[in-house]
Amino acid sequence: MLDRFRLRLTLGYVGILAVILLLFFFATVVLFRDQTLDRQDAVLVHEAEQIARRRADGVGRDETMDESDAYGYVVLGGDGGEVERDASAASLGLPAVEAAAAAVRRGETVVRTEDGPEGGVRVASVPALRAGGEGEITQVATPLELALEPVSRLALVLVPIGLGALALAAGGGLFLSRRAIRPVQAAFERQRAFVADASHELKTPLALIKVDAEVLLRNPAVPDGGEILRHQVAEIDRMNGLLSDLLLLARLDGGKLAVACEPFDLAPVLVGTVDRFRRRASAAGVELCVRAPASLAARGDAERTCQIVSALLDNALRFTPAGGRVTVTGFRRKGRVEASVTDTGPGVDPRHLPRVFDRFFRAGTERAAGSGAGGGAGLGLAIARDLSRRQAGELTIGSGDGGGTEARLVLPGGD
Repeated sequence: MLDRFRLRLTLGYVGILAVILLLFFFATVVLFRDQTLDRQDAVLVHEAEQIARRRADGVGRDETMDESDAYGYVVLGGDGGEVERDASAASLGLPAVEAAAAAVRRGETVVRTEDGPEGGVRVASVPALRAGGEGEITQVATPLELALEPVSRLALVLVPIGLGALALAAGGGLFLSRRAIRPVQAAFERQRAFVADASHELKTPLALIKVDAEVLLRNPAVPDGGEILRHQVAEIDRMNGLLSDLLLLARLDGGKLAVACEPFDLAPVLVGTVDRFRRRASAAGVELCVRAPASLAARGDAERTCQIVSALLDNALRFTPAGGRVTVTGFRRKGRVEASVTDTGPGVDPRHLPRVFDRFFRAGTERAAGSGAGGGAGLGLAIARDLSRRQAGELTIGSGDGGGTEARLVLPGGD
């Protein structure tokens, strides 16, 4: 699909360039044709004036004109009869009676194209007076094809240049469209992988629910029926949580999630969030502590920040073994406020750090040693980072100073 789109994009680009080149070609040829005819007309008028001046001075005819096939001339007397002509005049259709009559009627030089025996002919008709007041019309002509020969040569040069430009444009268009499509293709691949992963994550609890339901259908009085129902409820809760995360991601991607940007106190958010996880940490044998000043003014959305910290704590407890520690710290630095969540778990493999925020990415079961090990769909950190960025903040994850993992949330200060 993207290859067809890239081809259509290139063809559209080449088509637009072809139209531009055609317009340029016709404009250039027409302009050059007019300029060429103007120069040729000036030559014809000059030759006619030279002949008229020669006759006025009583000088004999110029034999060089007779030797040229490029030009021909004829001199008409006041009665319209031919007074003088050269050998090429007849082949050029001279005299041009209508052109001569127009020159007499207007009393000025007339230059125009006439039909000759072998095609168009450019004719200059120049009125002149001889000694004694006798009027004459001198006509000098040249084949139109010969006059426009430079235009034909220009067209022969422009056509291959234009075709070459189109070929280069097609090659360049394919190259540029390939580069332009790469981000789209990458986004398309990510979206396809996202849909595939989401389908897989939804299919797993549905399959388990179906198996439990089939067991109950075959024997409603099965001894561990209560446990089966509790398992079904747990899987339904898991699927509901996954759907909620997917909906939240869709709203974030579409820019439709309302995220406040107002002053709030980060300290009680950290303390309150930690308190909600104390029972889970205690059950897992993990020490959970919080270090924050009494007040920590920040700017953003308190509810969404609580959601971010919850995702970080869930991740830390999930990968911290019994006897370990998870510490939440809040502090101010350079006009911004920061909250860090550090654990004493195995840490993140450096190879996986660039992908920890990818949707549905899970670093592997070797890290899952703590509470809720192996759970989660790999969406929590992706949601947390997007929520932090919507608050003009940033979320990073790296290795802690003493081992383990450190997640650091940075938000604008509220002062």
